[in-house]
Amino acid sequence: MDRYSPSELEPKWQEEWEKAGVFRARRDESRPKYYVLEMFPYPSGRIHIGHTRNYTMGDVIARYKLAKGFNVLHPMGFDAFGMPAENAAMEQGVHPGKWTYDNIATMRAQMKPMGFSIDWSREFATCDPEYYAQQQALFLDFLEAGLVYRKAAVVNWDPVDMTVLANEQVIDGRGWRSGALVEQRELTQWFFRISDMAEELLEGIDRLTAWPEKVRTMQRNWIGRSEGLQFRFETVGAPEGFETLEVFTTRPDTLFGASFAAIAADHPLAKALETDPEIAAFNAECRRMSTTEEARETADKKGIDTGIRVRHPFDPDWELPVYIANFILMDYGTGAIFGCPAHDQRDLDFAREKGLPVTPVVSPGDEGFTIGDEAYTGPGRMINSRFLDGMEVEEAKSEAIRRIEEAGQGRGVVRYRLRDWGISRQRYWGCPIPVVHCPACGIVPEKKENLPVRLPEDVSFDRPGNPLERHPTWADTSCPACGGKARRETDTMDTFVDSSWYYARFTAPRAPTPTDPDEAAYWMNVDQYIGGVEHAILHLLYSRFFARAMHRTGHLPAKAVEPFDALFTQGMVVHETYSTRGPDGRPRWHLPEEVERDEKGARLRDGTKVEIGHATKMSKSKKNVVDPDDIIRNFGADTARWFVMSDSPPERDVEWTAAGAEATHRHLARVWRLVRTIASEEVREEAPGEAATALLKATHRTIRSVTEGIEGFAFNRAVASLYQFTNTLAHTDAQAPGMAQARRFAARTLAQLMQPMTPHLAEEMWAMLGGEGLVVTAPWPEADPAMLADETVTLPVQINGKRRAEIVVPRGAGREAIEAAARADAAVQKALAGREPRKVIVVPDRIVNLVI
Repeated sequence: MDRYSPSELEPKWQEEWEKAGVFRARRDESRPKYYVLEMFPYPSGRIHIGHTRNYTMGDVIARYKLAKGFNVLHPMGFDAFGMPAENAAMEQGVHPGKWTYDNIATMRAQMKPMGFSIDWSREFATCDPEYYAQQQALFLDFLEAGLVYRKAAVVNWDPVDMTVLANEQVIDGRGWRSGALVEQRELTQWFFRISDMAEELLEGIDRLTAWPEKVRTMQRNWIGRSEGLQFRFETVGAPEGFETLEVFTTRPDTLFGASFAAIAADHPLAKALETDPEIAAFNAECRRMSTTEEARETADKKGIDTGIRVRHPFDPDWELPVYIANFILMDYGTGAIFGCPAHDQRDLDFAREKGLPVTPVVSPGDEGFTIGDEAYTGPGRMINSRFLDGMEVEEAKSEAIRRIEEAGQGRGVVRYRLRDWGISRQRYWGCPIPVVHCPACGIVPEKKENLPVRLPEDVSFDRPGNPLERHPTWADTSCPACGGKARRETDTMDTFVDSSWYYARFTAPRAPTPTDPDEAAYWMNVDQYIGGVEHAILHLLYSRFFARAMHRTGHLPAKAVEPFDALFTQGMVVHETYSTRGPDGRPRWHLPEEVERDEKGARLRDGTKVEIGHATKMSKSKKNVVDPDDIIRNFGADTARWFVMSDSPPERDVEWTAAGAEATHRHLARVWRLVRTIASEEVREEAPGEAATALLKATHRTIRSVTEGIEGFAFNRAVASLYQFTNTLAHTDAQAPGMAQARRFAARTLAQLMQPMTPHLAEEMWAMLGGEGLVVTAPWPEADPAMLADETVTLPVQINGKRRAEIVVPRGAGREAIEAAARADAAVQKALAGREPRKVIVVPDRIVNLVI
């Protein structure tokens, strides 16, 4: 080539890698392994440049580890089940499977030209029957191990889409897609017993030292361990069968500040009172609310007095009113609480609205302490609390629990916020749950030899609801136990299940069992996992649960119960938004390529003025996306890779700009021209002169800084070092003694160091310079410690402890030589003014101090 042409060189080197099978991972016990994985994508259509940043980070690590001698596993797949495919079926009349696989083909075609070092032979989609067959096998094993059960539970029900919604899909009480008012329905659901592992999952977080602390904190909070008191109030005026009301509290120290008790709308007592129309209507209103704690906390605090009273556990003559309240959740604690308004903001808001007493029982010690609009939740001593008065909070908690236990009214317990994982979904495009319902035998697991339970192809989406339920034949089957007529389970699994074990399947994606023991033992754990912080809670928590469950059922080794050794949460690629206003005043969004810019501003091609918005996360809805195909066509994949690694630390957002991409392309073209020049230079065997030695030292310093940058996930620093080194190399005199040889060594090292970021250009550089084989398989360069050391050192010279001068001496110089150099310095002689130092202190390579 006579110029840098990515369109020519990038496909060429991708073909060479493919022919050589460089990225095909095979178990090799003689080499240390390294498993790097990026969170796999949902095949929604096309990827944008923001996705490529995530994959480029993983690719930099994979290529670096390969060069360091590791046996690298770097796979890719697609998280392919889910509602968007069913929505497309309803809106576009296309089968979810066709929509999904078409999108996968599109995304794969976008990824491959980026030059990622992916072992594509291990690719799978979670909607592949081969994958979900093994997921069904895991379900059966979990069921046998007691990790799966079925029970009636209150769920968010969308009456239009006719499906269960996750809490996150309920927005202001309405379904995220249909906009319908969500109902709280009691349905029979399948659950994983994740709560049985709550303490184990909590303790495991402490071992995840290579995870961001923010993510570890989020996991701890979600599990939500709390110590408290579970006790029984005696009721007054309650229906038969409700002689006591059991409550859980983390603040037993505040019992003397109680002014009410409250229960959830789904509490059995609340349901028993629904013969009262007012209570029935209030309960129905509560059930339309989101079931998330966050939503309940921010909603207006409402309640209805049941007319029932409870007796205080420490004073039977003291009765408290019982309310049904909209801020109590049935699935936390016992679904019942006592309210101490002085020391809980939620209780205080409710008490003020209902005109209930507010009695402070913990005082910070301030004179005249009272409660205004804010509850006091800090430390202090007990007041207004009879036998607890004067105690510190923790001491009072212990004493209250002791007395309740002594009276046989309750006990101290540990509770967790973590609830069991409901996996039933009333939709088609998901993994079928492999059980049948037999009139004679009840619920019967499907036999493993009958897996997969395949989804039918001939389904209709002409009306809302689950197509599996109304399919004329699919659900009809025979009982695996008695052979009689039976009906298949028509619920499918939550798509979080699909992504909770895929990392293990990648170790042996074609195995006839969920994992191959030898492959799992070799490849697990994932050494480096990379993905967005938005997955910091559920996906990671469910994956940690699944790994433990797979270990208990014999599918993973003990070391893999924490499947991800290191986690990195990357920032996003952001871009300006471009909009015009329609006749209705609402913004109409435009793609970057539709906008032309000059010094006067931005306009569409027809001259319509465009409003430029702040750079924000790339999204299809706002059309501020950049297609990698466009970047590859105009600048090449290496430009995109270099740019997303260079501009900011990888954990922070980076703004994509056309000007930045152009500047990156110009730099890479400059590198190509520089290396072509160096490759054409005649190399003579001669000793390096001073300039050549300086270049060699700069080369070794760059090896060190790039290595440290990649190891520390500071890719932007590694790129900055390479920029600086390129400038150093470009400004060397090729005619200086030994310089041609030094320049060639420096250029070959530059190719090796750039290889993880710009692999195609690096291969071309390596080939031009006569490198042996492929640069991707060349060993990573090692910095020579001798070349990193400076030959001279600058020492401060002090007189009576005050700095007066600096001297430059050979590194390792002796005390006499250093003292002589210090005495000879003009500034020192001036300060001494002819006086003889009483004492001379010399610390070699560090400091000189003359005492006069």
